[in-house]
Amino acid sequence: MPPKESLRRSDNENLAWLGRASALVEAWNMPKMISMGVAIQKLYALHTSQDGLNGILILLHQARHDLRMKTVGPLSAAIGRGNIFDYFDEVRKIIAVATHDLFFVDPYLDADFVSRYLPHVAKGVNIRLLAREKLSTLSPAVEAFAKQNDATISIRSASNFHDRYVFVDRNACYQSGASFKDGAKSSPTTLTQITDAFPSVLQTYEGLWDAGKVER
Repeated sequence: MPPKESLRRSDNENLAWLGRASALVEAWNMPKMISMGVAIQKLYALHTSQDGLNGILILLHQARHDLRMKTVGPLSAAIGRGNIFDYFDEVRKIIAVATHDLFFVDPYLDADFVSRYLPHVAKGVNIRLLAREKLSTLSPAVEAFAKQNDATISIRSASNFHDRYVFVDRNACYQSGASFKDGAKSSPTTLTQITDAFPSVLQTYEGLWDAGKVER
């Protein structure tokens, strides 16, 4: 993408980028071309330029995430020991896709988890946390975050689970080899998308959620 501040100029670079963006949207979803055309018109209008740019970028992000969710095969990552930012960034990319429901399963969710990941969840997404060991720090952090950000966050606890998962919109699931709060901190770990076993894994942990003790 050309620099935002110069995108309204009608030079070859800018026009070529808009052409590529329009072709992508047309190939992805023909009806969305109406919205794309409106956004481009706004881009060149004096008082609606920012609205036009926002509209174009929203469409491109929507296309990217839609295509990613339809990708055949697992999306997985191996993260080396000490590469804590790489681990964080992989988890951030996963949760940024959520549009209505995000479900974390991890016995060790705590206050650090809240500050590290929840700011990257889109507004309006319902967040569910199934935890156990660190409720004394998790609950007050969630309470404060929810009040400040007008977020909907529920916490439940259960005694009979150990693995760590994140479920996105009830149609994708990733297993973490380490607790989300300290992935790759002291040992290598993985993030593995669950595909073939997804229905049964989702059913298992939705059952644990339904039977869990309500903490918030």
